[in-house]
Amino acid sequence: MSWGTELWDQFDNLEKHTQWGIDILEKYIKFVKERTEIELSYAKQLRNLSKKYQPKKNSKEEEEYKYTSCKAFISTLNEMNDYAGQHEVISENMASQIIVDLARYVQELKQERKSNFHDGRKAQQHIETCWKQLESSKRRFERDCKEADRAQQYFEKMDADINVTKADVEKARQQAQIRHQMAEDSKADYSSILQKFNHEQHDYYHTHIPNIFQKIQEMEERRIVRMGESMKTYAEVDRQVIPIIGKCLDGIVKAAESIDQKNDSQLVIEAYKSGFEPPGDIEFEDYTQPMKRTVSDNSLSNSRGEGKPDLKFGGKSKGKLWPFIKKNKSPKQQKEPLSHRFNEFMTSKPKIHCFRSLKRGGATPEDFSNLPPEQRRKKLQQKVDELNKEIQKEMDQRDAITKMKDVYLKNPQMGDPASLDHKLAEVSQNIEKLRLETQKFEAWLAEVEGRLPARSEQARRQSGLYDSQNPPTVNNCAQDRESPDGSYTEEQTQESEVKVLATDFDDEFDDEEPLPAIGTCKALYTFEGQNEGTISVVEGETLYVIEEDKGDGWTRIRRNEDEEGYVPTSYVEVCLDKNAKDS
Repeated sequence: MSWGTELWDQFDNLEKHTQWGIDILEKYIKFVKERTEIELSYAKQLRNLSKKYQPKKNSKEEEEYKYTSCKAFISTLNEMNDYAGQHEVISENMASQIIVDLARYVQELKQERKSNFHDGRKAQQHIETCWKQLESSKRRFERDCKEADRAQQYFEKMDADINVTKADVEKARQQAQIRHQMAEDSKADYSSILQKFNHEQHDYYHTHIPNIFQKIQEMEERRIVRMGESMKTYAEVDRQVIPIIGKCLDGIVKAAESIDQKNDSQLVIEAYKSGFEPPGDIEFEDYTQPMKRTVSDNSLSNSRGEGKPDLKFGGKSKGKLWPFIKKNKSPKQQKEPLSHRFNEFMTSKPKIHCFRSLKRGGATPEDFSNLPPEQRRKKLQQKVDELNKEIQKEMDQRDAITKMKDVYLKNPQMGDPASLDHKLAEVSQNIEKLRLETQKFEAWLAEVEGRLPARSEQARRQSGLYDSQNPPTVNNCAQDRESPDGSYTEEQTQESEVKVLATDFDDEFDDEEPLPAIGTCKALYTFEGQNEGTISVVEGETLYVIEEDKGDGWTRIRRNEDEEGYVPTSYVEVCLDKNAKDS
């Protein structure tokens, strides 16, 4: 099977067919190129999708991803990111192994096709030229033969005519001979050209054209084979990433199997456990017996203070109510209704733990005293761990500086050992500060875990007085009910309501007498009181202290009758009166 023998007369059709083959190859290249663009676009969309659902760093959402189901989701997002990477690999390999290679081959193919058909056209032109020469010699031979025949006939006519002179007859005979010789020459020339044309034609149809068409056939077959190989490469590029894609899918399955519902349930307990005990049984209140009611707040205070005449609450002229509770006029109905209301309050509304924090704009206390016991313990433990890591980091830095100093001492040409003393002292100072900070948080942690006394002697005595007048189920909220001055002065009634907004309980304090000054203080630094409940001071200014630091780092001071608020204890130098300390 050869195009040279089977298609010897289909030069134009072969030219069209080979051009169509190149067009098909270019179309395939375009198809693969669009596939690579789709793979890149798909990979980009997968990466954007994975990034969109990744938790933001240092956000509340990141804390929620501690559950195993959320961790499995994060693993799925990471695997999808790797999955997208494999599609990028597909795009890159197809571009380098197929598109670039085929594009270069197409250019070579076009050049080879152009050269082959150029040779074919050249052979065609040669045979056409030979054919024209043959036709020309043939026509000349035919013409000479006719001229010789006419000359012969004319000679014979002249020879037969008796009236013609002998000279004319001789002339006619010579002319006939010349024409006959020309015909013989034309015949010989025609015969030679014919033989030459037949030889050229034989070479053209049996040698030149078959060779050219054979080259074109081989070129076309190579194009077909190359296109088939590219299709195999196309499949292999996909096949190469299948194991990795399979691993990505296996990772997703493994992440799904790692979900532990029991562990997630335990994490919910750890996240929201308050540490409080559930309320006890409500005592039966017998209304059939006559009750003596009092309408005087003073009588209620006296009845609560019987047996403890030496106990004082902050040196105030009248009892101060804690802001959540309104004044009570029925001391006998003070136990379970308040417990029930406190239970509803803690489970249904946000707790406002301390008037002190409200006056400062709701800032979180350093010791996390605004949190329930269990949550406070977790926060303190987390803080202690962070401080220990910082201490270890500083200690490692100190060790490195010490080693460097030893090197400088042994090799003075490398550096001055004294230049490291300042840095070494600074690191040691940082370590000491961090250790003091750690001890402070460890003390608070020990307090929460019951290893240290929870409050001062005065606070314990006041708590004991409060506990003797209230059901045990409310005692777990003692810390939340502690007023800014450390006293428990709340009184209960069936009609008592919990007020959350600051405007509802600020009015409770507007009618009270101002707190007496218990000492003075001098501002060591300038403080800009921007939050509500704070007061601005200028360095060197002297003010009155009306409430000392309760352990949260804030001291309550007064400038005049209308200006008072909280300032950081570290910003002032406090000098308390001796009488105030005793009271």
